[in-house]
Amino acid sequence: MSLELKKESKSIVAEKAYAFALLVISIYKELKTENEFILSRQILRSGTSIGANVNEAISAESKKDFVHKLSISLKEARETKYWLNLLKDSNFIHQEMYNKSNKKCEELIKILSSIILTTKQRYLNNS
Repeated sequence: MSLELKKESKSIVAEKAYAFALLVISIYKELKTENEFILSRQILRSGTSIGANVNEAISAESKKDFVHKLSISLKEARETKYWLNLLKDSNFIHQEMYNKSNKKCEELIKILSSIILTTKQRYLNNS
């Protein structure tokens, strides 16, 4: 795989994570207007951390470091999914916002899982 292709595939997940972070920020702002400060900070932290860790992975020092950073992103995405479910079930966010954000979160989880698995199979299981 060429370096150019690797950068392109990484930027796709980075772009999706960035767009998701913007969505999470809008949820955070909405929750603050409803005087909900604890859960809003939790989802803001985990939801924006996904993209930050993806960007760290892009500059990883090794394949092992790359997988490690993406694994942190995956954990943050799963945590964000937990907060989204909690916010929905406690009626802090409406169903439409939940559906939109949960769909994007699940998409990130699938992409990150796939990249991690593929990288492990290609580069780490052979060493």
